[in-house]
Amino acid sequence: MSVATRDGTSPVDAPVAPPKVVRQRRVRPGLLGLAVLLIALGGLGSAFAVTSVRATGSYLAVARSVEVGSVLGADDLVSVQVAGGQGLDPVPAGRLAEVVGMRAAVALAPGTLLTMAQLTDAPLLGPGQQQLALGLRTAQVPAPKLRPGDQVLLVSTPRDDNSGGGSSTGTTRFTATVTDAVSTDGRDEVVVYLALAVRDVPAVVALAAQDRIAVVLTKAA
Repeated sequence: MSVATRDGTSPVDAPVAPPKVVRQRRVRPGLLGLAVLLIALGGLGSAFAVTSVRATGSYLAVARSVEVGSVLGADDLVSVQVAGGQGLDPVPAGRLAEVVGMRAAVALAPGTLLTMAQLTDAPLLGPGQQQLALGLRTAQVPAPKLRPGDQVLLVSTPRDDNSGGGSSTGTTRFTATVTDAVSTDGRDEVVVYLALAVRDVPAVVALAAQDRIAVVLTKAA
């Protein structure tokens, strides 16, 4: 490069400025790999979210309250569509015929999804027990409503005559578990079904025939 002077002398070569060198930033391989990984994970997360939302199944839900020990009927259940029900383990609607007739192991609340853990097909009668039906007047029932699983105590009452039965001496007690209780239509009577030890059945039957049994609720289910 030359520079002209005003006095007519010959041009003088001016020094040439060296070109500016732009230093490039080095990209660390670790940061690059991390960025790629985050992008991949973000894509997988979006795909999982879309799949979860779109995964819809038909399951069984409780339509009305079912008490502990009650037999499940078709009217107690309803089929619902659930999206993203992973991890809930609800009963598919196609298993309706399988669960109808089973007993509720816990109280079932309406509007909740049904699971197999809430049901049982085991009999309410335990080993060495028999079932007995006991007719009681409404005033003799120790609770507004007895439910399956309630623990009761059967207490013998004195005789109506005066032949030494006026005292409480010799009163006998029997423990039992309620398996069901049914109110009789149009009559002031409740039929209570009880599970009690086989050895106690004859004595309880004899006392029931004499109308000498009082029922006491000791533990509600």
